[in-house]
Amino acid sequence: MPSRLRGEYKPLPRDFYDRDPRRVSRELLGKILVRRAAHSLLAGRIVETEAYLGLNDPAAHAAAGRTPRNLVLWGPPGRAYVYFIYGNHYCLNVSCLPEGDAGCVLIRALEPLAGLEAMARNRGIDPSALATTAQLRTLTSGPGRLCEAFSITRSRDNDSDVTDRDSPLFIAGAPPLSRSRIAATRRIGITKAADQKLRYIVRDNPFVSGPRL
Repeated sequence: MPSRLRGEYKPLPRDFYDRDPRRVSRELLGKILVRRAAHSLLAGRIVETEAYLGLNDPAAHAAAGRTPRNLVLWGPPGRAYVYFIYGNHYCLNVSCLPEGDAGCVLIRALEPLAGLEAMARNRGIDPSALATTAQLRTLTSGPGRLCEAFSITRSRDNDSDVTDRDSPLFIAGAPPLSRSRIAATRRIGITKAADQKLRYIVRDNPFVSGPRL
């Protein structure tokens, strides 16, 4: 990969994730998910997240205790936890809290920034059909869509270190958003503990996958 692409984005440090998932969820908004592949780079700004609080959160995978599926959640913070859902798409999470505690953040939507043609091809979309925001929204608005756009799979990316610049998948820093630009809502797409306001969005961003407020 050209050095200018490698140096353009600097990963967040591990201690960023070694905190309460609610705080990490808020502060991940505006940060950049980066996929490095061969001589290309894909990047998208995180605009929607959800916090999952571990053993005491009925909606969290960790609520069932340690299993082969969720083992990454119990490891060090800043690791990608990828799972397959509904038999048709992957979801990307990042582990939080100290090793042995199983909190995480689900990345729900991105605003595409770089590598749009590659994202479109990965999604089976004609790149020439991306002339409007509504069309661009189909690339990465939703956890399944963004994983497909970034070619994120469990076999390829589960347990990847998102704090490592040499990782093919990492999360880079960006200036923090003001609190007025962030809203918390109920989680969506789940039935357990769905009333908890643990979904965080960038207000009025057109790439948010659900209610925007």
